[in-house]
Amino acid sequence: MTIDEARALMNEWTPGAALRVHMEAVATCMGAYAEQLEPAQRDRWVVCGLLHDMDYERHPSKEQHPFVAVEHLRKLGVDEEILTAILGHAEYSGTPRVTPMARTLFAVDELAGFIVACCKVRPNGIGDLEPSSVRKKLKDKAFAAAVSRDDIRKGIAEMGVDETRHIQTCIDALRAERERLGI
Repeated sequence: MTIDEARALMNEWTPGAALRVHMEAVATCMGAYAEQLEPAQRDRWVVCGLLHDMDYERHPSKEQHPFVAVEHLRKLGVDEEILTAILGHAEYSGTPRVTPMARTLFAVDELAGFIVACCKVRPNGIGDLEPSSVRKKLKDKAFAAAVSRDDIRKGIAEMGVDETRHIQTCIDALRAERERLGI
């Protein structure tokens, strides 16, 4: 599946603009990490990010998300590594995250959403956002309360990366796409 095909499918399944921005932000961070870890697979990593929550608005329950999306994507011929990564981003699926793609999707999912939330309360959006500001907001449990700080910590640990460097990688990726993402 190409990036354009994945984006069309995401838009078809996801009417909400906020969730589409989230999936685009995750895909952007996935692309940045793919360039470091598996440059030849960058498009596949972006596809994974674009599609990881495609069924969430239609099927938000733990019994259905992301299982409905994975079933649909499997019928379309999307490869198993992408499907396994999508399953693994939901802890309750019981799917282990054994590939770099799967570990990265889990590590950037909540963080990308959190960074976008940080941008919404800053006059310059992502323009001058620094990892220290993100870390400070992470300590404020009332800010973006739905974001799992535990998942962010666990994702960083599973990737084996430095927290500041991880946050900076995501900020840099999102900053490069700030106009398109509206942040």
